[in-house]
Amino acid sequence: MDLVTDGFVKAFNHFDSFKKMGDDDPEKQLMAWLKRIMINCAIDELRKSQMLPEIGGIPDLVWELSDKNHDADQLLLYKDLIILIKELPANYRIVFNLYVIDGYTHSEIADMLHISIGTSKSNLSRARTLLQTAVQKMEEGKLCRI
Repeated sequence: MDLVTDGFVKAFNHFDSFKKMGDDDPEKQLMAWLKRIMINCAIDELRKSQMLPEIGGIPDLVWELSDKNHDADQLLLYKDLIILIKELPANYRIVFNLYVIDGYTHSEIADMLHISIGTSKSNLSRARTLLQTAVQKMEEGKLCRI
């Protein structure tokens, strides 16, 4: 709750820096801006408490998500992918989740994590390579996660 409060305080103090871009829905733009502030507040708090490697974790809530349009095979693959992402080294997992799931650019990730843009790109590439290798092994029957 403290982080959410801090995030809203930062948003209200810097509301003049919010700029509407283009003809997109201003409400969506405001929500994206607030989301970015909240995520940055959480990352700052993790940095302060020396828990940065824990960023990029995937909440257990994702196990409960199910889409009625997917069959059992797709659900199993989804769960396998979640497990594989959780097993990535922390620095790869953090960049992968921030880029792929949260939609940040490499420049933004580099600023947040105090790394170079090249390191961000490299970590993403290595994460993808590790995931592709693991999926190939899984498809060959060499790796079973569930």
